[in-house]
Amino acid sequence: MTIRFLRNGLLAGLALAALAAPAAAQEKVLRIGMTAADIPRTHGQPDQGFEGNRFTGIPMFDGLTGWDLSSADKASVVIPALATEWSVDANDKTKWIFKLRPGVKFHDGSAFNADAVVWNVEKVLNKDAPHFDASQVGVTVSRMPTLRTARKIDDLTVELTTSEPDSFLPINLTNLFMVSPAHWAAKLAAVPATVTDPAERAKQAWVAFAGDPSGTGPFKGTRLVPRERFEMVANKAYWDAKRVPKIDRVVLLPLADANARTAALLSGQVDWVEAPAPDAMPRIKSSGFNIYSNPQPHVWPWQLSFVEGSPWLDKRTRHAANLCINRSELQTLLGGMMGVPKGSVAPDHPWWGNPAFDIKYDAAAAKKLMTEAGYSAAKPMKVKVLTSASGSGQMQPIPMNEFLQQALKECFFDVELDVIEWNAVFTNWREGAKDPKARGANAINVTFATMDPFFAMVRFTSTKTFPPVSNNWGYFGNPEFDELIAKARSTFDGPGRDAALANLHKRIVEEAPFVWVAHDVGPRAMSAKVKGVVQPKSWFIDIATMSME
Repeated sequence: MTIRFLRNGLLAGLALAALAAPAAAQEKVLRIGMTAADIPRTHGQPDQGFEGNRFTGIPMFDGLTGWDLSSADKASVVIPALATEWSVDANDKTKWIFKLRPGVKFHDGSAFNADAVVWNVEKVLNKDAPHFDASQVGVTVSRMPTLRTARKIDDLTVELTTSEPDSFLPINLTNLFMVSPAHWAAKLAAVPATVTDPAERAKQAWVAFAGDPSGTGPFKGTRLVPRERFEMVANKAYWDAKRVPKIDRVVLLPLADANARTAALLSGQVDWVEAPAPDAMPRIKSSGFNIYSNPQPHVWPWQLSFVEGSPWLDKRTRHAANLCINRSELQTLLGGMMGVPKGSVAPDHPWWGNPAFDIKYDAAAAKKLMTEAGYSAAKPMKVKVLTSASGSGQMQPIPMNEFLQQALKECFFDVELDVIEWNAVFTNWREGAKDPKARGANAINVTFATMDPFFAMVRFTSTKTFPPVSNNWGYFGNPEFDELIAKARSTFDGPGRDAALANLHKRIVEEAPFVWVAHDVGPRAMSAKVKGVVQPKSWFIDIATMSME
């Protein structure tokens, strides 16, 4: 196994040492141990996967649309955020009108308006814009690939244009966070005059902005120490009265190692940890901490390569791998903290579609398929999987991948695990299996969200989302799938779109471009002092509505 990740113990020590200076006694401070090995970017478009959106995106910024995270009992849905309403043009379904929320201010006091929306679209789409930032493109455009332009109609109205009819756009826009153009301009003005190259000036302005960000969200960023900590304070002037924070300060700490996170929680150095060590769950509970979990729209998979020479080109091997995993045993290994998948969505989901291939544990059927494909114990199929030691939604990647390594050996798979730093894996997810940074892997282990059609299915099966456009890492796709996707995208009524998506999901499961291993339930452990916690059926969670004793 190749190991190329940060020394988590050292990182944990640095992060926890930074807590030595106590906050004022009257201040309500929430300290969070993340799975990320570094602070997600704070300039408005976070990296570190959706853990970045969870902890430096949603708390500090808003999109035109957002997620309803107020219920633990029903699926999260898209709701108005900085836009109050939207509609697609009846005659030209590539044009959308968004009405903006009046009276909203950025943290620096400047107004949110249509000009700000146009500016924020251009920061990732217009290479000629003075504030264009290539570093934000990958984590934004790959999540909304059809958006092309934004045009101001009036101060509170914008027109957005897509490259093709796309009923998914309002969902995709939850990933485009709005930052203050005026605040960025102030950072640009502070760049020394000796820096004359416009691109370099813009880059330095964005770096300065990240250290002192300005959004419209319920928290304001105040202190950034890369790889160590990030602090936010309550925005008491937040536009949504229901989400004005009761917690005064939030401290984010990167603690990539599950045991380090768990130790930090048990010792009282943090109040909340993501993905605690499974074998420590009984001790965490007996020590008075609360463990929250809920089924999430989330898949923990191997995504397979379909490039020339890949052993996964034979569908029998893909079906065999899915049949060779005893997921109930893995569930026990994880202390029950996973769901057993039958596909990217569950059989009770409107996008299910009743696939002909049944994902289950049947080692005999798996070995039969592998034998038919020409493999045996003496001649196993060599598989190289690119994975990480931690990261957003990665659950417990090392023990889970080692479990798969052993389980698949029974069915004539010889699995090599290549473990590198999480952000490098996440970046290669967009670069693709053909890129040298894939390191010869023919499978990649990156978890993905299934709360919207593009995230759940389209980006993995469309020929239009081959790298570097989006996350079709393995180059899976053909005219049949493109046609199924076009049908779903161009269907704007809910029931019709669900039916089209069910047809797409059915064919995805049958063709098996993934090894579906688990659905996450998002386990997080918190001090009993943290109140008002709602663990939604979502990858995200709302800190703004919580309080501290």
